[in-house]
Order: sequence, then structure tokens, then C-alpha cells
Amino acid sequence: MPNTVAGTAIARQIVRSGTSPSANYRAACLAKSDKDFVNKLKMVEEELDETNHWLDILMRSQLMNANRLQPLYQEGRELVCIIVKSIISTKARLTADDAAKK
Repeated sequence: MPNTVAGTAIARQIVRSGTSPSANYRAACLAKSDKDFVNKLKMVEEELDETNHWLDILMRSQLMNANRLQPLYQEGRELVCIIVKSIISTKARLTADDAAKK
């Protein structure tokens, strides 16, 4: 990261949003219900997306070489896709369970 005000600010944001998903995923794994699991996964999704947002800003502003950031950005997008699919499948199961109870 460049040693500038913008570089430092973005680096701090990335540290916050980039370390949060693992803690939130761990919390999701300990969820008390499927609804709680979905809510915690939504936090994981939001933090991953925020991290990608900051990486995108770094690439567009040319504060860092986009070639160095692109693999991280792509991995973040892939993780978001995985989390979203987990949310969708869990919601579908909840809906099916609710329908079966009626």
C-alpha cells in the first residue's frame, strides 16, 4: 500500500472488512437455528463485498498495481458466490420445511 493518507485509510478498511468474514463464518457454524445461520452468512457476504469494494477502488485509482490485486479481487468474488449459494440453499430448505409443516 502506498504510504499516503488515502492508502492508509483504505488499508485500515481492508483489514477490518477482510478479517471479519472468517469470524462471522465461524459464528455462522455455531448458529442456533437455520434462520440464525442465514443471518450470520449475510454478514459474511456483506464484509466480503465490502472488501472487494475497497480492492476495486485501489485498482481503479491506480494506488496499487491492478495485476497484483486482481487475484485477490477474483477470490473475493468467488467467496461471495459460495456464501450466496449457501444462503439460497438454506432459505430454500427453510421454505420447504415450512411448506411440509402446513
